[in-house]
Formats: sequence, C-alpha cells, structure tokens
Amino acid sequence: MLSGTSSFVCVSLSERVKLVPSLSSSRPFFNPVNGVRFSKRNGGCGVVAKASKETMNQPISNIAFEPFEEVKKELLIIPTELHASLARQKYTDQSEAALNAQINVEYNVSYVYHAMYAYFDRDNVALKGLAKFFKDASMEERHHAEMMMEYQNKRGGKVQLQSMLMPFSEFDHAEKGDALYAMELALSLERLNNEKLLNLHSLANENNDAQFVDFLESQFLFDQVEDIKKISEYVAQLRRVGKGHGVWHFDQMLLNGGVAA
Repeated sequence: MLSGTSSFVCVSLSERVKLVPSLSSSRPFFNPVNGVRFSKRNGGCGVVAKASKETMNQPISNIAFEPFEEVKKELLIIPTELHASLARQKYTDQSEAALNAQINVEYNVSYVYHAMYAYFDRDNVALKGLAKFFKDASMEERHHAEMMMEYQNKRGGKVQLQSMLMPFSEFDHAEKGDALYAMELALSLERLNNEKLLNLHSLANENNDAQFVDFLESQFLFDQVEDIKKISEYVAQLRRVGKGHGVWHFDQMLLNGGVAA
C-alpha cells in the first residue's frame, strides 16, 4: 500500500503490458483501472509508476518498490572517525553511563559474596554448604557483569570499570550468629541490586530503547525476583533454627543441593 502524496515504484516487463495501454506517446498518462500515473522515464526496469493522491490509500498489486531509497540517510550518518563505533544506533550516552554503573554494582556484590565464601570456608567456621552457596553467588554476579560488558560492546558503548570497596572479612554477629547475619546481608544486596536494575529498566524505557529493555527483562529481572524469593526463605528458615545445631543441618541442606540432611 502506498502512503503520502506520491510514491515511485518499479514495474516489471511482464506487468507493464497489463498496466500500460500504450507507450508510443512520450506524454504521461493515467490508468483509471489501477490508479497509477506512468511516464517513460527510464527507471531501470522500463517505466516508472507514480501513484496519484486520489489512489494513495488503494492497494497496488504486482509492483515492487524501488530499493535503497530510505537507506541513503543511514549511509550519511555512519561515522568515519577512527575510534567511533560503527554498530551504535539509538543508544544514548546516558544509557551507556548507567550500564557501566550497573556493571560496577554487579562486581561489588560479587566481591562481597566472595568474602563471605572465604569466611565460611575457614577451618574454625567450617560451614561448607554456606561457603559453596556464596561462592556460586559470587560467580553468578560476576557472570552478570560480564554479560553487561558484552552487551555494552555490542551496542557500541565503551566499558569503563570503576573501583570497588573492600568488603567485610568478618560476618559473626553476637545476637544473630554468622549464618543468619550473612544471609540477611545477602538478601539486602539482592533487593538493592533489583532496585538498581529497575531504575536502569526505567531509563531504557524513557529513551525508547527496545533492545535495552528486552536485554534487561530477558536476562536479569526475572532471575532477580527468583533469587530474592529463595534467599528470603533461607532467612526465614535460619530465624527458626537459631544459632545452634540447626545451623549445621541448614548448612548440610545447602551442601546437598537443597536436600535436608
């Protein structure tokens, strides 16, 4: 279907016989049956057809539109500078900076989880299930950061890593015990991370960046809700068992992949 006031289209040799009664005259003419105005200007395939205003909303069959017209403007805006990205399209500087900030968040959370892993793996703590849980969590957050780095490069942005704060090395708590205190800290980190991801998602929406929105929704937001739910249950269970022998049973459950010892 044609839109606007007029459009030029190319007509095949087999079809122009049906559309054009005669090409003996050099004067343009109008075909009332098809609603197409023709001229004998060479368009690369014999004739050029121009739709009139009266028929711009009527479908025209058996006509292929002339290619490469709309791509001309894209050719003009492809950067020629040596260090400019060729892949970047509709990706704002604001989105680029926000994604770099989120990469830093993911690495910091991973760093904290790695410190928790080291604590619970000590010989005088020896909670191997919690150590394994936080080591896996650290690797997962680092993987998230690397996924975002790959996406930053894919969209034509530049990855800028930032400094990280040194995490705590001690997680014992006089009232709660180390297991519950560490798990509550993990829950707080996941909730904070989720909030920052939602802010990033809102920014992508504001910039009408459909690809960025899809990346966040498909790769992070659903899993983030799942992680918050799982850790919330762990916190509730540890609050029930207290600081005594029940912590060991909880640790064995984590070590056995969620199966109670």
